Amino acid sequence: MGISHYIKEIGRGKDGARSLTRAQATDLLGQVLDGAVTDLEVGGFCLAMRIKGETPEEMAGFLDAAHGRLHKLPDAGHPTVVLPSYNGARKLPVLTPLLALLLARRGAAVLVHGTATEDKRVSSASVFAALGIEPAHSAPALRAGEVAFVPTEVLSPDLKRLLDVRRAVGLRNPAHSLVKLMNPCAGRAFIVGSYTHPEYASSMAATWALTGAHALLLRGTEGEPVADARRTPRMEVFRDGERTEVQAQQDGPLAKLPALPDVDALNTAAYIRAVLDGTEPVPTPIALQVEHILRELQHHESATHALAI
Repeated sequence: MGISHYIKEIGRGKDGARSLTRAQATDLLGQVLDGAVTDLEVGGFCLAMRIKGETPEEMAGFLDAAHGRLHKLPDAGHPTVVLPSYNGARKLPVLTPLLALLLARRGAAVLVHGTATEDKRVSSASVFAALGIEPAHSAPALRAGEVAFVPTEVLSPDLKRLLDVRRAVGLRNPAHSLVKLMNPCAGRAFIVGSYTHPEYASSMAATWALTGAHALLLRGTEGEPVADARRTPRMEVFRDGERTEVQAQQDGPLAKLPALPDVDALNTAAYIRAVLDGTEPVPTPIALQVEHILRELQHHESATHALAI
């Protein structure tokens, strides 16, 4: 059928563009992910949406399309913490692997998924490799206390190709927001989402409220889903369409700043090992984030138990 009629609606410029319904957005992205449209149409879609911006209904539809095509992690009978890692490190070390390993040490099953979207940044994948944790080649069934790094192309090669359009046109597209919102698990999941600009906080919050996701939202470190080790950000939890602040934003930096490593993967991995063995303290903002996530996992378990009774 093609998507030219959708591009006509969304491509009329910032003021003239019309938004799609959730069903239309699902159909549009479904065709893109299925490879049923031309490269020119894909480029038109990406540029039009970049100019217009996604509504919550459109993003919910894009999520519906992606969720229906993902190679999901099997349901292991317990909730999985999902950490989307796509931004990487430029000025500060990427400590998403530290967050994942701290959570696993406390008994959580943790999925980190991602791909490098900018060549000049240090990725979580490179830090995991320096820690001896290799990427998964299929969607694993995670047990409690386990961590896996799963590249985006394992979950969806088509979604990875859409992310890679940025390398050709130089601009982000809806896939870059979608991967931070999606649930790659067949079972229950708690998604940790991050943003860099306030407008994305609003759009992510509206999408999660619409879709009823169980998630935590914060302004992460350079867009990564881990709290800035130097100051505590505001953290909000989304549960069944309700939004609750669980951590107030700290004004200014910590009284005592942590001794952070250089940005490269080897030094970041060495620092993570030092934190895990107790040689270096866990940065306070990350320690607080761990506790909030674990508290939400307990709510998952309590809700499931209540339903079983």
